[in-house]
Amino acid sequence: DNLEFADVPVLLHNLQILHPTRAIMVRMSVLADALKSINNAEKAGKRQVLIRPCSKVIVKYLQVMQKHGYIGEFEIVDDHRGGKIVVELIGRINKCGVISPRFDLTLGAIEQWTNNLLPSRQFGYIVMTTSLGIMDHEEARRKSTGGKILGFFY
Repeated sequence: DNLEFADVPVLLHNLQILHPTRAIMVRMSVLADALKSINNAEKAGKRQVLIRPCSKVIVKYLQVMQKHGYIGEFEIVDDHRGGKIVVELIGRINKCGVISPRFDLTLGAIEQWTNNLLPSRQFGYIVMTTSLGIMDHEEARRKSTGGKILGFFY
């Protein structure tokens, strides 16, 4: 067959239909996605937010936020997949986020991190994972333990 230059776009189009290259998004951090949805819902003034998938780390993080009165009740919905969490928002969160990579947080370094991340000494918490479980920086200081930083909220 003798191909002409005018036929090239048509051939390329046909090729694309036969072999589409689909970009597949990969979920890197479940916790980061969860905190981002909470942040966005809070900014949009929503009363509740659906987080999926669910994980033990997310649940513990939410318990820390709940303990300090930043969120209301949350309910874990078990579909037989990744699970979902419905979180009641009370409009107290200004910002929450994840710190990646999970840097080491020694007892002495907590002060420096709180200064860098939080807007004031009066409010806001850094959430960290320690050998004694997931807790905020004040509880870690009381129990005099270090750990790795997960994120923050204020």
